[in-house]
Amino acid sequence: MEIGVVYAILGAAIATALAGAGSAIGVAIAAKAGNGVISEKPDLFGRVLILQALPGTQGIYGFLMAVLILSKIGLLGGGALALTPAVGLGFLYASLPIAIGGLVSGIFQGKAAAAAIHMVAKQPNLSARGMTMTAIVETYAILALLVSILMWVSIPV
Repeated sequence: MEIGVVYAILGAAIATALAGAGSAIGVAIAAKAGNGVISEKPDLFGRVLILQALPGTQGIYGFLMAVLILSKIGLLGGGALALTPAVGLGFLYASLPIAIGGLVSGIFQGKAAAAAIHMVAKQPNLSARGMTMTAIVETYAILALLVSILMWVSIPV
C-alpha cells in the first residue's frame, strides 16, 4: 500500500476516533447528570434523554468525514486509488478540523447538557431553553465539519 493511501486512511481514522471520543465523553458527562435526575424524577426521562443525546452528533460528523475520505480514495468501491504522499496528506489535513472540533465541542456540549439537565430537574418547563443553549455549542462542530468538507472537495484524485 502506498504511503499516500496510508495518510488518507489515517485521516479517516483520526476524524472518527477523535470526534467519536468527544461524543462519548460528552454523552457520558450528560448521562451522569441525567441518571441522578431520573433517579428522583423518573417522569423527566424523555426530556433528559434528548439533552443527553445531543453531544452524540460530533461522532456522527467524524464518521461522515471518514466515509467521504474512504469513498473518494476508492476504498469503499473496491480498491484504493494510487495517491501521492501530498494528496494523502491533504486528506489527513482535511480530517483535522472535524477531528479536533468534534473532540472539543463534544466534551463542552456534554457539560452544557449536564447543566441543562440540572435546570430541567428544577424547572421542567425550561427544557426547550436548555436544548437551545446546548445546541449552540453544536454550531462549532458543524463549522468544523464544513471546513473539513471544503478541504476534502478541493483535493484532486
